[in-house]
Amino acid sequence: MANAQESALHYPHGETLPAPGATLELAPGVRWLRMALPFALDHINLWLLRDVQDGIEGWTIVDCGIANDATRGLWEQIFANELQGLPVLRVVVTHMHPDHIGLAQWLCERWTTAGRECRLWISSTDWNAARIASLGLTEGFGGDSAARFFALHGLTDPGSLAQVRARSNYYASMVPAVPSRYRRLMDGLVLTVNGRAWHGIAGYGHAPEHIALHCPELGVLISGDMVLPRISTNVSVIDMEPEGDPLPLYLRSIAAMRSLPADSLVLPSHGKPFTGLHERIAQLLQHHEDRYTEVLQACAEAPCSAADILPVMFKRQLDLHQTTFAMGEAIAHLHALAGTGRLQPAPSADGVLRYRSVA
Repeated sequence: MANAQESALHYPHGETLPAPGATLELAPGVRWLRMALPFALDHINLWLLRDVQDGIEGWTIVDCGIANDATRGLWEQIFANELQGLPVLRVVVTHMHPDHIGLAQWLCERWTTAGRECRLWISSTDWNAARIASLGLTEGFGGDSAARFFALHGLTDPGSLAQVRARSNYYASMVPAVPSRYRRLMDGLVLTVNGRAWHGIAGYGHAPEHIALHCPELGVLISGDMVLPRISTNVSVIDMEPEGDPLPLYLRSIAAMRSLPADSLVLPSHGKPFTGLHERIAQLLQHHEDRYTEVLQACAEAPCSAADILPVMFKRQLDLHQTTFAMGEAIAHLHALAGTGRLQPAPSADGVLRYRSVA
C-alpha cells in the first residue's frame, strides 16, 4: 500500500513491471528492464537506449546488474528477444556500486568485435574506485578494516563483526573485473544518443562521482540512485574515508536537481518510474532534516555512538547487509551535525566514539 509520500508522486505505468528477460518502452527509444538482487532491496532497474554510432544502428545500455549467472542469463534473453537483431554499441554506468557496474566487463567483452570496441562510459572517479576495489587493492566494504571501523562506532556484537571480517572480498565477488579502458562521463557533458542530447549531472555523497542523465527533448531523467521514489538513497561514511562528510554533498546535489523540469519522467534505479521530481526532492530533504532532529534529541539525552542511534533512525529489524549500510548512514548524520557544530565528540573510556549535543 502506498504511503502519503508515494501518493504525492505519479506512476505513469501503475503497477506494471517488465517481465524477467523482457523490456517495456517508456519513451521513444527508451526501454526499461529489471534484474534481481540477492538483498532486501531485491531488484535494480536498467535501461536500453536506441542508438546509432558511426552509422551503426544499435543500443546503449545504462547500468548492468551484479555479476552472477542469473543476471547473465537474463541479459542473454534480452539480447535474443529485445534488441531487434541489433548490437550493443556502448555501456554507460551511473556509478561504481556493484549492482550498477558488476557486469560491465562481461557486457563490453560480449559486444566487442574485431572491428569495433564496445566501450564503458563512466566518471573517472568511479572507474578508479571500482578498479581498485575489484582488483583487491582494498578490502572494499568488508574485512578487518571495516570491522574495526564499525567497532569504533559502537557495533560490538562479536557475531556481526565476524561476519563483516569474513566479507573481505565482498565487492570483488559481485564485480570480478572492470574494463581497463573507458570513456569519461562528467558534469555538463552532453552524450548524444540517436541524435538526442543527454546531459550529464554529477551527484555526490552516495558514490564518489555519480552521473545522472537528463534528456530535455524526451523530458526523461535517468536518476540512478540519486533520487528514488520509495526509499531514501543510502549515504554512508566508509572505512576507506573514515572522516568523510558525504551527507551535505548529497543534499546539495539533489537540491540542485530542482533546476530540472518538475514534470520530468524520472527513471530510478530502484522502484518504479515516476513524475513529481520536485516533490520527491522536497521529501528527501525533509527526511534528512527529520533524522537530524531525532539524532540531536538522542544525543542530548546521553552521548551516542552510531550503533546507539540505529534504532532511532531505523525502526525496523535489520539484517547484517542492511546493518552495515545503516551504520554508514548513521555515521554520516553524526559527521554532518558535528561539522556544523551541533554535535561534538564526548570522552569515552571504552574506545567507542560517541557524540553529545551542543547546547
